[in-house]
This record gives sequence, C-alpha cells and structure tokens, in this order.
Amino acid sequence: MTSSTEITPALDDSVRVAGGVVRILDRRVFPETVSWVEAGDAEQVAEAIRAMVTQSSGPLFAAYAGLELTALQVAGLGPEAARERMRVAGLALESARPTNGHPREAVHRVLGDVDAALAAARASGADDARATAALVEAAVESARSGAQSYRDRSRRLGVETAALLPDGARILTHCWMDTYLIEFVRASREAGKRFDWVATETRPYLQGARLTAHTLAEFGEHVTLITDGMGAAALAPGSTLGPIDALVTAADRVSLDGSVVNKVGTLGLAVAASAFGVPFYALVQAPDAQALTAADIVVEERDPAEVLHTLGRRTASALVTDAWYPAFDVTPARFVSRIVTDRGAFEPGRVGSYYAEGAR
Repeated sequence: MTSSTEITPALDDSVRVAGGVVRILDRRVFPETVSWVEAGDAEQVAEAIRAMVTQSSGPLFAAYAGLELTALQVAGLGPEAARERMRVAGLALESARPTNGHPREAVHRVLGDVDAALAAARASGADDARATAALVEAAVESARSGAQSYRDRSRRLGVETAALLPDGARILTHCWMDTYLIEFVRASREAGKRFDWVATETRPYLQGARLTAHTLAEFGEHVTLITDGMGAAALAPGSTLGPIDALVTAADRVSLDGSVVNKVGTLGLAVAASAFGVPFYALVQAPDAQALTAADIVVEERDPAEVLHTLGRRTASALVTDAWYPAFDVTPARFVSRIVTDRGAFEPGRVGSYYAEGAR
C-alpha cells in the first residue's frame, strides 16, 4: 500500500513538456473534467497562464516549461537569434499575470544561465553551432533544475510550517496553496501529525472547493468546505464547527515591510483571525526583495465579468452589468502572526532579514 507521504496528487504533476508542446492540466474544470491545454510556444503558455488554466505555483512550472520548449525550438538558429527569441519568450511569460511573481523568477533564472553559457562558449572560441548548443543545454537544464529547486524549497517551507502547529490542529485555509500545501501535508505526515482542515470555496473560480479540498481528500485529510462569507463565523469563539487553531494560506508576494499579497478574501479572514486571537501564518519561499512595501506590488484586476459567472455559467441577474474583481488583496503586517519561509518563520516586521542572513 502506498504511504501517505508517497502519494502524488493529480495537481502535483500538472505541467509537462512532451511531443513538441507544453501540456497544462486545465484547473478551471478539474476535477470534474481532466483536460489538458496544449501550448505550442511560450506565447501560448503565457496566454494559458493569463486565462487561469493554471494558478498559484502552476505559472512557475508553466513558465519553466515554456522556456524549455523555446530552447528546443531555437536549436537551429544562430546564437544571437536564439538568445533574442529566448528574451522575447521570457517577456511574454513574465508579464502574463502582474501579481504572481513566479514566472518572472523563472525567466530571470533561465536567461541568466543562458547568458553565462553563451559568454563561456564565446570565450572558448566555440563556433555558432556549438554556442547555440550550449545555450540550449543551459536553458533546458536551468528550467528543469529550477522546477526541482522550487519543489525542494517548498518542502523546507512545509517542514517549517508543520513545526508551528500541534498534531490535530484545525486549520482554516483560503484559495489554493498548490505545491506549498502538498509539501506541507507531506512534511506533517513525516512529523507524525494530522490536521483537520476547513477550506473556503474561493469565488469565482472555486479553487478551494475544487483544488484544495480535492487534494486534501486525496491525501486522506479531513476537510470541511465553507463558503467565503462563512470565514469570520468559523473563526469566532463558540462556532459549532469547533475552534480554529490557525489560519494558514500561501502568499503570492510578501513585501519587505511584512505585507502579504494573496487571493482576494485573505484580508478579511486575517482581520477576523486577529480579532478572535487566531494566529495567521502566511507561506512564501522568500519575500520580494524588490518590494519595500505593498505599494511596490501591482495588484491585478481581472475582467469584472468573471464575477458575474461561476464555472462558465452566469450566476448574476441579467439586469446586473457592473462588478469589480481585484484578484488579490493586501493584508498589512499587523494582522499577520508569522511569515513562514524556507529559512524559517519570521515576525512580519523582520522578514527582510531573510536576505541579511545570507539567503540567495
């Protein structure tokens, strides 16, 4: 029998490079339908990211896959033309969604390694064919090792988070933590801990109802689903659901002043948790070194029409034409108990010391 720590949830392997395309599991319809979107170039991968085919950690894996595919496609070009195509592909990927910084990180890593490989090839006197080959090899290796590094760092993050919570804790989570959630559960099991989960449904794409709850169930974790509007009631003392021991979410970005940018609705839950004395732990591998405050982070606003629909079906009255959809919100540091990184848990006001202590 497969142990719980060896389980590979369906969403843990949702981006693949095969047959000359990038295949991305369509999370907009999962788990009701298991469907793969195929992208033939980096621009199509970027469009899939923009269209919410994949979210959370998914855009990072998709960006790496898009860069790997691009590298394979430029193998027949001269080194300068190949490098320029990699640059253009990277620009498309890193701008697909402004708040999620994962694609930008992937592009920075791969293009940095490409430039180093080209410089080394030229210094050695390699001809154009060998220089391009070095570029392709560097890009493919960088993309694959980057994806693995993200998984390894997520595991360390999971270990740090598990250490904060006692066995049997009831955890409220919002939206979809993706690789962080998967590695957190695995690390908790290895530590001999099991948790009771409460998940919000997360309008309008219902990532919590479909992705989070499904993945926790795959692991055999107990999960109770609530609507987004029930969060404060669940956190309040005397709730018939039972006491919530911690609010735990991912963070799409964290600024150096300890502000947490995450799926819209996180702010309301954090304020309620603070009011009722429930700790809020926000998970991110590292704070954004380029964002001194939350004002330095663009909060994406999506098409308001998405609020009028749920899973492709209009749920608002036909008479309603106006809506508002900021995809993320900003939780000030005063409502955050700890920001948990792959190098430990920090008080929000001290999260900038992640870099002062010698991280990458």
